[in-house]
Amino acid sequence: MGWGEVKICIGANHHFDKKYINLYMATLIVHPKDKEQLTILKTFMKAFKISFEEEKSPYDPEFVKMIKQGDEDLKAGKGVKIDIDDLWK
Repeated sequence: MGWGEVKICIGANHHFDKKYINLYMATLIVHPKDKEQLTILKTFMKAFKISFEEEKSPYDPEFVKMIKQGDEDLKAGKGVKIDIDDLWK
């Protein structure tokens, strides 16, 4: 699981021609693998004066940490499987 998404919105560049105006705009969604990559991406974009917006997670970081730990525990074989028919017994 990475450090979330970083949406990069590249502003419009106006190319004027005698007959029309071309507007170029793109949104890139980047998935950094760790905090270091996220920091590098932000530093790079700031250095090149590329505007970007970052959406923060609506979830409490401690809650996310507990969920991730639970996933890791299950992958490591920790946990108990209960058959759905035995759930209410």
